[in-house]
Amino acid sequence: MEEFRDLVTFVDENGDEFDLEVIDYFEYEGKEYGVLIDPDLPDDAEYFEVCIMEIVVHEEEDLEEFLPVEDDALQEKLLQIAQERMAEWDEEEPEE
Repeated sequence: MEEFRDLVTFVDENGDEFDLEVIDYFEYEGKEYGVLIDPDLPDDAEYFEVCIMEIVVHEEEDLEEFLPVEDDALQEKLLQIAQERMAEWDEEEPEE
């Protein structure tokens, strides 16, 4: 059975499409954020780049909009929260 992946397609400044995978959602100060990564990362990657974006839901259009976080201090706080959440995942994984 294939695992469900939450992929979002973006368009860069050159008009090229690329996908990012949402690996986590969390709320901070009343707003929702998503943690996104490259969906083609190997499962055993030790280091990887994450992108944290604000998610704005437009219910009347049944649409989620992913917006970059422009404030550097807020971006650092959100990254800290994401790192803490991912560290908890590592603690929860059973050892083989």
